Formats: sequence, structure tokens, C-alpha cells
Amino acid sequence: MATTRTATTQWKGSLMEGAGSVSLDSSGVGTFDVSWPSRAEQANGKTSPEELIAAAHSSCFSMALSHGLAQAGTPPQTVETKADVTFQPGEGITGIVISVRAQVDGLTAEQFQEAAEKAKANCPVSKALAGTTISLNAELLS
Repeated sequence: MATTRTATTQWKGSLMEGAGSVSLDSSGVGTFDVSWPSRAEQANGKTSPEELIAAAHSSCFSMALSHGLAQAGTPPQTVETKADVTFQPGEGITGIVISVRAQVDGLTAEQFQEAAEKAKANCPVSKALAGTTISLNAELLS
């Protein structure tokens, strides 16, 4: 069964002087302010497309890794994933670094690294972002 999720952005003014807000319509969990300075400089309490991509990527990766580990018979106790999306004005998104730490009984560090690499390759958000460099740091917690 396919699902569609929707967000809407209202923008007023030019890129440099304007501002807007993005609402998460499907979930209804909130509306968040956006502006060029909050994207290209300091966040100052506003979000950016890159932060929203980081949220999508970290949650998708966590789900993909958890699923892969469970299917292999080693479900994780915990998974914590951080995604850092780098934006360079004039160039765009120049890279993404996924950092994951997980507690998984019965795995070696090498097996965990392999599972994390598979999750990175198969996560639907990773696939959608295939046009950028995605790096992975994986740490198995004891």
C-alpha cells in the first residue's frame, strides 16, 4: 500500500529578505518558520530544508537498520542515529554524514558495520538522496 505525505510552505518576499513557514500537513504536528539567514547562517530558532532532510534521513536510517537487524535474528535494544546535512550557499547540499550508535546483542563490530552499510544503501531516503555523498560512522555499543 503506497502512502503520500504532505508538507506545505508559505513564503513571502524575496529570498534574502523574505521568510516563510512550513507546515507538516500529514501529521499535523507543527508549523515551523524558515528563512534564508536561518538556512545559510545561524538557525536562530528556525528550521531549514536541510534540517528537515536530516530528520527524514536519520529516522529512515534507524528504521532500515532496526528492520535489517531484526530480520537477521539480532534485533537492536537501542539505535541512535544523527544525520548532519551540509549546505553550501551557491553549491547546495554538499554531503551528509550519518552517525549511528546501537546496542545489539550477539553481533561483532564488523557484523554491525555490514548491517549499517546495508541500511545506508537500502534506506528509501538514502536512495532518494543518491545525488549527494553520504558517509557513515557506525559504533556498536556494548
